[in-house]
Amino acid sequence: MGILRFVAGIMGRISTFRSYQFVVLLAAALAVVAFYYFGTERQNFSSTTKRIKQTQASHNTNRNDADLTVDTKFTPLSESVEHGGVLHNEEGRNPQTITGKRNSVSASQHYHALMMFTKVDKSRSLQDKFKVAMLSMVKHAHFEEGEVLVLHFVSDPASQELGKSMLQEFLKDAVFKYEVLFHDVVDLTHKLFPIVEAMQKYFSAGSGAYYSDAIFFLSVAMHLIMPENLTRIVQLDLDLKYKTNIRDLFQEFDHFPPGAVIGIAREMQPVYRHTFWQYRKENPQSKVGEPPPDGLPGFNSGVMLLDLGAMRTSALYNQLLQPNNVAKLAEQYRFRGHLGDQDFFSMIGMEHPELFYPLACGWNRQLCTWWRDHGYGEVFQMYYRCEGPVHIYHGNCNTPIPND
Repeated sequence: MGILRFVAGIMGRISTFRSYQFVVLLAAALAVVAFYYFGTERQNFSSTTKRIKQTQASHNTNRNDADLTVDTKFTPLSESVEHGGVLHNEEGRNPQTITGKRNSVSASQHYHALMMFTKVDKSRSLQDKFKVAMLSMVKHAHFEEGEVLVLHFVSDPASQELGKSMLQEFLKDAVFKYEVLFHDVVDLTHKLFPIVEAMQKYFSAGSGAYYSDAIFFLSVAMHLIMPENLTRIVQLDLDLKYKTNIRDLFQEFDHFPPGAVIGIAREMQPVYRHTFWQYRKENPQSKVGEPPPDGLPGFNSGVMLLDLGAMRTSALYNQLLQPNNVAKLAEQYRFRGHLGDQDFFSMIGMEHPELFYPLACGWNRQLCTWWRDHGYGEVFQMYYRCEGPVHIYHGNCNTPIPND
């Protein structure tokens, strides 16, 4: 109404002006109307962004050292989708707005899932796996009103740019609210290294090898470098295919027994029957490396539920991170591995199984059969069999995943 009165006022005066003045004033009036009419959406976006920046600036002055944050200069993904989301860089933490239904993000329940997304720009194979993972996740995922799936990607700059482009396509049909956050791999590695340096020599393939980087121990010490208000997160490999609603996976947190800090499925090959060979030889009655249901076959880290709150408060778990305790257990079990966090969890799980909630094998149905053809054919099926429904396929060691 203010705009109309403004134009009417101008039009009321032009009768006293010569014709060329009339033309000039009319053009000016139309320009004002066009600015307000066509510029409204952009102006509101800019005003909202300005308010977000001001709000985050006040938060950042009181923030701790954690960098699980998001850039306010977000790029909306699938704005036309009713339950859309927003994509952020890792430079601010609590997003203040989200595309989709208009409910307060601060009042929403957030489900956090993290994936490693490094060197993807250089690997067509990883790109193909990521496509299968994301499209199958989106296909089956459903969340309740007021719930948000937060997807975290630990990435390098080149892979991040590629990831943004791919996610524009993969998330366009999402029927749930989501946020996407990218975390700089170099920054997280820098924070992790002092914590995990001592254990790398026991659980890494060697200098320059894939798992020799500290970042591949992220799950081991995530509770020490992430903000304390992040209390639960699921860490997922890229080579997965989802057959059910990922929201159901988060419900497994509610089944953790007292003392458990991590939910993880067993290893479905005789990997640790082999790795613990010397300990098993010296302790022939041990269940270490033996197949289920009574043995201790070790764990597979393709799907993990990390109760970061419980990890922070567990005196036992944090004691096991100390270099002297890592060395003590590695010596006790005659252990040297090459699979990073998976090896660490498998080793401490032999000594303290109470720290782990065993996920059903269907939540991480591993498909790799490498060990069947490398000396363990006679016992392979004792490890590999998985009864019950399959919720997530894991195409580890580049194994093809069944088509729908």
